[in-house]
Amino acid sequence: MVMTYEGKKMMRDPVEFFRQRNHGSCGDMGFLSAFRGENTVPDYRWRTRHRCCRGGHEVEDDPKTGLHIVGRGGFPNSGGVLECDAAIMEGITGRFGAVAALRGVGAPVRVARRVMDRSPHSLLVGEGAVAFAREQGFTIEPDDNMLSAHSAKAYQEFLEQKQSVSGHDTLGLIALDSMGNITVGVSTSGAPFKSPGRVGDSPLPGCGLYAEHMVGAAAGDGDKIMCHCPSFHAVQLMKQGLSPNRACYTVLDDIIRRTAPDKCFEIGLIALNMKGEVGAASSVEFPYTFWIQGKDYVETSTQLPNSTEMEGTEKCDTCTVK
Repeated sequence: MVMTYEGKKMMRDPVEFFRQRNHGSCGDMGFLSAFRGENTVPDYRWRTRHRCCRGGHEVEDDPKTGLHIVGRGGFPNSGGVLECDAAIMEGITGRFGAVAALRGVGAPVRVARRVMDRSPHSLLVGEGAVAFAREQGFTIEPDDNMLSAHSAKAYQEFLEQKQSVSGHDTLGLIALDSMGNITVGVSTSGAPFKSPGRVGDSPLPGCGLYAEHMVGAAAGDGDKIMCHCPSFHAVQLMKQGLSPNRACYTVLDDIIRRTAPDKCFEIGLIALNMKGEVGAASSVEFPYTFWIQGKDYVETSTQLPNSTEMEGTEKCDTCTVK
């Protein structure tokens, strides 16, 4: 979990809160979170980067969240092997690191961060990602350790009955501090029983995530959003002056118009600008959370489907952070 210090009060991270609140009750899409806090350390970029990385791997490495197709305990590919995608991007320098089709690591976002910090490359895939992770001191676990009883059973049913699993999930985190440093991170174990080596939209800049200094950041979820670059589009619209909410709606409406309303695929998008304003849009129902340092509650929202005729609505709640 990510802990944020203010005065003498230590508060639990909203990502951890959301994880506990939603075990077994996540919607059809993934869960996304945005949080804003103060920056009190000299290495200012490290702070938001650390929040995204640590907040992400706490969720990834928990087999229970594998039910939501995130990290350890997620559903394997068609060969029975869990392959994960993850990425992290900083706005202040445009730095980016990602891994895809990574096997044997329960917290792939930590490896993505090492790619950003220590590799001359930006994206490592498959065996290359595994080799890099091993070189960086990560333990590469056997395939059996990566599955939960639930995902192993689901895979067996897939083999015997060709019965797939509905839904698609991704974890997305955006962190902004008071000095204007913004970081976004994403992680997923991808589509259940996918082809080995498949790379989704999540680890690709502009698709699953994007951040730009002095503007904001966005994260998206959806198996077919790759060619639409929704995260990049949303950030560019905020750069032109649109609010995060209006930017997200505009991106979704553009995709719906190009694909036809009755053929639009599942997509969820969340954005955060430098004012700390949050926006979201989706073609299906999906939950997200928002927290500002200094407040003793986490705002949880469920974004309902939007249409070109009328903006989608939200079901909101606020919950105390203990």
